[in-house]
Amino acid sequence: MKKENISKKILDWYDNNKRILPWRKTKSKKDKYYYILVSEFMLQQTQVKTVIPYFENFIKKIPNLKKLSNINDKQLMKCWQGLGYYSRARNLKKTAKIIFSNHKGNLPNNFEDLKTLPGIGEYTAKAIMAIAFNIPVIPLDGNVERVLKRIFYLKTENEISKDNLNKKKTFFGTSKRSSDYAQAIMEIGAMVCKPISPLCNKCPLSKKCTSFKKNDFEIKSKNKFNKVKYFEAKIYSNNHKYLLIKNNKFNFLRNLLIFPMKEVKENQFKSSIGNKINIKLSNMNMKITLSRNNFNKKVKGDFMLDKNNFNKVILPSFTKKIFKTVSKH
Repeated sequence: MKKENISKKILDWYDNNKRILPWRKTKSKKDKYYYILVSEFMLQQTQVKTVIPYFENFIKKIPNLKKLSNINDKQLMKCWQGLGYYSRARNLKKTAKIIFSNHKGNLPNNFEDLKTLPGIGEYTAKAIMAIAFNIPVIPLDGNVERVLKRIFYLKTENEISKDNLNKKKTFFGTSKRSSDYAQAIMEIGAMVCKPISPLCNKCPLSKKCTSFKKNDFEIKSKNKFNKVKYFEAKIYSNNHKYLLIKNNKFNFLRNLLIFPMKEVKENQFKSSIGNKINIKLSNMNMKITLSRNNFNKKVKGDFMLDKNNFNKVILPSFTKKIFKTVSKH
């Protein structure tokens, strides 16, 4: 199968099967660039189906880059609430401000300038270049990686390294429809070449796929080290009100409301007698013991959360999980 035939097969499949996604529905170039910027930030570490309602609400409340650059942080977090990884929202606003101050309000269309913007790494920069500006690059996300691993039957650590996967991308060739082509390859990974039970009978690439020929679809992933850390969360309560503080201590969830916490050693965690909860944040596995304390003096930056107002306050999912555990006991 020649490269031009590969691109034609992929684009034919895409034209007939692509998902209707809200960031693909735009009336102007300015809307298009803004929608792609917001969606790419939201899609970092989050699945498409999760992002859709948050994106629609965000665009409704913050319809353009100018409004985003001027919105106050409280309103911004309210629009992002529940999506998690809140540093993305802060970086998105910083990026909007820089676009106006350094780029005359225009989203940059080259890799070097995009990489200077907060929250934009190599993948997001390439995704914006391809999808927004029709530049012939194929961003390497998890979906594209999976397609390549199966086509070439890549199993060893060296074979599945980023360097090797980037080299293997030449398999796809290029297309004049670079924006659609990049999305099409990602779409095949998401909708057809699924992690479990891929739909090979619907795949336009099955004839070139070594995994299909071998009937072996297991995906090898690089071993990721998830740190295990131990914490004590202090639960101060009085008359159905709970003490929360603005987090200026830990890098995760910075400037958001959390229960007062401190990091402890493993033996302290194991010997503690309070309820225990396990929460995974990014690359960290957090084991937290909940210790109840009598409410005493005020703490700098504190906030008393009334149990009845739980759903009216902007809280990270992390704090909500702890609160729900505390409420049950």
